[in-house]
Amino acid sequence: MLRLGFPVIGVTDIPRAERFWTTALDLVSTPKWESPTWRTLEHADGSGPALGLMYSESPAEPRPRLHLDLLVDDEAEQEAEIERLVGLGASRVKWELYPPRPDFVVLADPDANLFCVVDLSRAPSGSS
Repeated sequence: MLRLGFPVIGVTDIPRAERFWTTALDLVSTPKWESPTWRTLEHADGSGPALGLMYSESPAEPRPRLHLDLLVDDEAEQEAEIERLVGLGASRVKWELYPPRPDFVVLADPDANLFCVVDLSRAPSGSS
């Protein structure tokens, strides 16, 4: 039976990416499938795999069609998490495609992979 796994991020420095993502998302590295070119990161509560890190020599995409959204509940938490992530090695990205009053902020991890920190209090409700 086919089933969806977990997202995998291409990185140029496995140990650096492992430090960043385990600290950023409270994940733990597991020896499952570990190799010089792969790490599996799991949820700290033991509920299973969350993220894969795979060595890649190709550069990060400047406008990836697929990316991670990290969710927070309000604007204050969004700013606090952005500052924490920047302190861990992320960087703010000049993103010229923001809509008016965006609910997200685009950051890059230490390997220049883009991801968003989304304020759910400002997300569209979907109701008419």
